[in-house]
Amino acid sequence: MNSDLFNEIRVLEDVNSFSKHEKLVQGIINAIDQKIVSRGDMLPSVNQMIREFNYARETIVRAYKELITRGIIESKNRRGYFVSTESTEQHLKVCLLLFAFDTFQETFYQSFRSSLGENVHLDIFFHHNNPQIFETILRDIKGKYGMYVIAPIPHPNSVALLEELPMNKFLMVDRYLRLKGEYSYIVQEFEKSSYGAFAALADRIREFDEFVFFFKPSSAEPNEVLKSFKKFVKDYNINGILKNTYEPGSIESGKVYFTIHNLELWQMLKDTKSKGLVLGKDLGILSHNDDYVKEIIFDGITTFSIDFANMGRMAAEFVLSKTPVKHTMKNELIRRNSL
Repeated sequence: MNSDLFNEIRVLEDVNSFSKHEKLVQGIINAIDQKIVSRGDMLPSVNQMIREFNYARETIVRAYKELITRGIIESKNRRGYFVSTESTEQHLKVCLLLFAFDTFQETFYQSFRSSLGENVHLDIFFHHNNPQIFETILRDIKGKYGMYVIAPIPHPNSVALLEELPMNKFLMVDRYLRLKGEYSYIVQEFEKSSYGAFAALADRIREFDEFVFFFKPSSAEPNEVLKSFKKFVKDYNINGILKNTYEPGSIESGKVYFTIHNLELWQMLKDTKSKGLVLGKDLGILSHNDDYVKEIIFDGITTFSIDFANMGRMAAEFVLSKTPVKHTMKNELIRRNSL
């Protein structure tokens, strides 16, 4: 098999317009197209290539790296290089790792996917804020993709895991973690933005008896929002209540409810309807992370949120251009009927 692959590279030696690096890349692609090597097959080692063609090590390594970036081959630690696809028209293989496929993350995904274009292969994974799943996925994807777009978990082990990735091919999205060296990110700012949203709603919140925030400790919810809530109720002398979860059927008039979780929001809206309460009059509801449904349902749910579609477009621009980016998006208040 290796001799046939070598021949595919060697026939390009008379093509003067090709550099040595380009001959290696195109020769391997031709060998895949002609079924000389197939998905899962191991390619010759760098040392084998040196002996066969007398090319510089840097030239061979650069050719293999380009094929990895284009998603055509993959590197497996201490085992070598392997064919990962027989679709050689694929120009780039991208890994997207998110928390979960909630509605607002779907907005990000759809914008990201459409902005990448057809010639980019995209694999999506979810870690569900589980550190073990996060680590398992990162260990598995390392060396298999040309670009990595990852929403990290704020966990002590996350930094070391992320720093094992090539920083020039890595984009941090959604949450911010401080890493060593230079790296790109498009993330949310939570603390000042959420405090600003609460403050802008202070007069409306005062029309009710309590401001109830459902927050689960040690969850995916940003601790910065909790800090802002505590500071706001103190600064504005608001009767603020913290609860871990919303209990179905417990909705009451005279209160403002704030949740980050959509499942809790849907249950609260269901209970509001079943009890005949009027949203925005008998009670108020505030939600985090906007989407099309919240714009429409119950004549609109008041939210504070970033523009997830814009975050998706910006992430795709980074992937395609590889231009370093450091951008923090502020959550903006969107006033609607519910508060």
